[in-house]
Amino acid sequence: MKFLDQAVIHVIAGNGGNGCISFRREKYIPKGGPDGGDGGNGGNIWLQSTNNLNTLIDFKFKKFFLAGNGKNGLSGKCSGKKGVDITIPVPIGTRIIDIKTNEIISDMLDNNQTLLIAKGGWHGLGNTRFKSSINRTPKKKTLGTPGEKREILLELMLLADVGTLGLPNAGKSTLVQAISSAKPKIAEYPFTTLTPTLGTVFINNKKKFIISDIPGLIKNASKGIGLGFQFLKHLERCRLLLHIIDISSNNTTDIINNIHVILNELKHYNVTLYNKPRWIIFNKTDLLEIKKTKKIISKVLLSLNKLEKYYVISAIYKTGTKLLCSDISNFLKTME
Repeated sequence: MKFLDQAVIHVIAGNGGNGCISFRREKYIPKGGPDGGDGGNGGNIWLQSTNNLNTLIDFKFKKFFLAGNGKNGLSGKCSGKKGVDITIPVPIGTRIIDIKTNEIISDMLDNNQTLLIAKGGWHGLGNTRFKSSINRTPKKKTLGTPGEKREILLELMLLADVGTLGLPNAGKSTLVQAISSAKPKIAEYPFTTLTPTLGTVFINNKKKFIISDIPGLIKNASKGIGLGFQFLKHLERCRLLLHIIDISSNNTTDIINNIHVILNELKHYNVTLYNKPRWIIFNKTDLLEIKKTKKIISKVLLSLNKLEKYYVISAIYKTGTKLLCSDISNFLKTME
């Protein structure tokens, strides 16, 4: 199924039914009183989160949602039937934004969470409602009110505890595959990851945390180069970021420059995301001698403005990943 994380839809609630003007007509009662019933309320439109969806692809083909109109009132004090409600399923993690006001209406973070997004119109009143001691034959009714109309943006932001960052081919997908149940595409060319992937990490057969793999960033991603920033929003709900660094190159200067490319692009995107807890993960150590690895890491750490928490791993051989996962689990517990 194709991944789609943004969609615009139009929701139109049902109109309320009109009230009825009617008078009783019965044998031996030549002048019966008013008996016009009220109209029915218009149908509402609801959003409901579900864990059975992980994309907004359905909204690429259907963008308009109309609830049922309320029926008009009838004689005999019969009220009109209420309009049929509509419930629209959305994936967990969907943010609801009003396009007209740019207001964030709600975040759908829990399974089966419901949100009234468009309220149906109010029913009109029949002439029975207007009967009084001085007006025994009212010929007055009211019309139903229109249903609410809204244009809303659905923005899917995946729910993960941990997110990965890094240049293309740094080994993000390999790490996610090595420690979790996810099976992202892995290849030797850049941008093999084109859409975000979620993986569940188990420690001692118990679920511990969810990790997200997003497409790599490159220089000038803030200007739309490569895949740009379009998937960075999926890291906004993460509590920890892992900055994956390929140290297999012998050029320490290039490695340092690559680190700052990611940090600068992150800062351009969102200062809040930039300030999240972030660990440095030196990957692909299997391609270097131990002595050379230590020398590169020492120079890289000296070049950083502050001492970052770091780990040295080989994702493809799972070297160092067990300690990394254990420390991530312990760190996340401290943030609960």
